[in-house]
Amino acid sequence: MSTTTAPTVTSAPSATSTPTGSRPLTVIRRTAWLLGALFWSAFTIVEAINHGWLAGLLAVVFFIAPDLTFAVGAGEAGRLRLEKGQLQPKAVPFYNLAHRALVPFALAVVCTVLPGDWTPAFAGMCGWLAHISYDRAFGYGLRTKEGFQRA
Repeated sequence: MSTTTAPTVTSAPSATSTPTGSRPLTVIRRTAWLLGALFWSAFTIVEAINHGWLAGLLAVVFFIAPDLTFAVGAGEAGRLRLEKGQLQPKAVPFYNLAHRALVPFALAVVCTVLPGDWTPAFAGMCGWLAHISYDRAFGYGLRTKEGFQRA
């Protein structure tokens, strides 16, 4: 007669378990970015309405432009084995530069202090800031040098 014992069942960590305090901070951080995105979107629309079609056009172009950095190194896509969600390593510096909020914010400040009519460019910078804010609100941040999302 053999004696068998029931296998020990250990509970695996759940997918929702996170280090203490990181989950609420993530929610707060993403909420703040979403509020910023809504602010910059509204500001962009107001600038486009008040300053005409060129301001609106630049706002749309600068809203879309940061993601055009995905195209850098697209010719090498067939030769490299990329994992799902990985960006071409060649494109990472361009992507990260285009997705740093300080760049369009500084350019928007420059547009406001320079003499002349820079309102279309200012509207473009507002659109760019809206793009970055939406990306951060939905969890898309800067990339590592290998092309993966930073934690």
